[in-house]
Amino acid sequence: MLQMSNKQMKFYLVGGAVRDKLLGQPITERDWLVNHATPDQLIAQGYQQVGKDFPIFLHPKTHEEYALPRSQRHNITSDPVSIEEDLTRRDLTINALAQGADGAIIDPCGGQSDLKKRILRHTPSFIEDPIRTLRLARFAARYHALGFSIAEETKQLVQQMVADGALDNLVSERVWAEIAKAMTEDHAHIFIKTMRELNILAPILPEVDCLFGVPQRKDYHPEVDTGLHTLLTLQQACLLSDDPQVRFAALVHDLGKGTTPANVLPSHRGHEERGAKLIKPLCKRLRIPNAWRDLAIPVARYHLLCHQAFELRSKTLLKILMGLDALRRPQRFEQFLLVCKADVRGRTGLESSEYPQADFLHAIYQAVAQIDAAKISQSESEPQQIIVRLQRERLQAISAVKQIWSENVLNPHKYS
Repeated sequence: MLQMSNKQMKFYLVGGAVRDKLLGQPITERDWLVNHATPDQLIAQGYQQVGKDFPIFLHPKTHEEYALPRSQRHNITSDPVSIEEDLTRRDLTINALAQGADGAIIDPCGGQSDLKKRILRHTPSFIEDPIRTLRLARFAARYHALGFSIAEETKQLVQQMVADGALDNLVSERVWAEIAKAMTEDHAHIFIKTMRELNILAPILPEVDCLFGVPQRKDYHPEVDTGLHTLLTLQQACLLSDDPQVRFAALVHDLGKGTTPANVLPSHRGHEERGAKLIKPLCKRLRIPNAWRDLAIPVARYHLLCHQAFELRSKTLLKILMGLDALRRPQRFEQFLLVCKADVRGRTGLESSEYPQADFLHAIYQAVAQIDAAKISQSESEPQQIIVRLQRERLQAISAVKQIWSENVLNPHKYS
């Protein structure tokens, strides 16, 4: 910290850094409160102001965030505001903590007690910002392994907020920011499970919420319920990859099953394409980045074909590669295979299932990728001839791989 000439200025470590320090967890970032200071004084010391409504001041050397105590959300007054008053304006009691230079903890909401009890509890100002309901679910996911649970009165408060329409007009960018962060948590499925328990999944992700209670064929899905399968698939995706895009694609891979006509259940013929069509408007509504959308859509469209890879014609296998734009985006192809593997393992009692289809499709991809398209272009004079020959050589390469694999006497693997 910089040394201040004004001895009245006091610096306090606040929020997550204090919480995680008390929990014995790694501290990834530090935020600070500065008491008895003005914006002009901080700027004079070299701090850079960011924002207007509730300005943050970046330290000139560490670039850590410093703020002045606030009396209301997005409001700094000229009147003195205590550290305690600022802390009560935060979302959860375990985040309403500060630590001074002497090591003493300021705890106006009982956060230390809730940390010991492993309780997530709201502060008096929780209801001021409805996005905090999603943050609550995200913290439930983050600290699931530590045994945290949500206080009953906090559950009731959130459910009442939903009933009162508090979540009806949330800003899309803020909603997506919370979902994207939740997809980085090792127990991201707990985020979705908690949202549903708090009644906030339906207004935020209705396409996912409607999957719960939808039956599937028990011979393919021992868990039966499509919503439960979705949670299990997301859980498996988290075990297979720390890529949040892979996890999101796992979350939405079966959206089409939520639109299956009741009279044909538990069959879900055609759910792949129906799901792919649902993802685009969902991504538009929540302002989801294109890269996330462009993985999720082909996952929904082709995951069943991937499971059936050993039974497919060469043309269909090539269709999968082209649909994923695998030759230009090999990373997306790898992401796709991870989601498909998570889908197969996201079934009760089948969590350790082998997935040889991934190796098979890898071999298909490598064979097709080795074909020199530039060389073919140079040897053919007509554009149409180039297309025909390239298609023919790719199909021949795929057929050769299929022959090699068939000689290993692999049995077809069928999944739904």
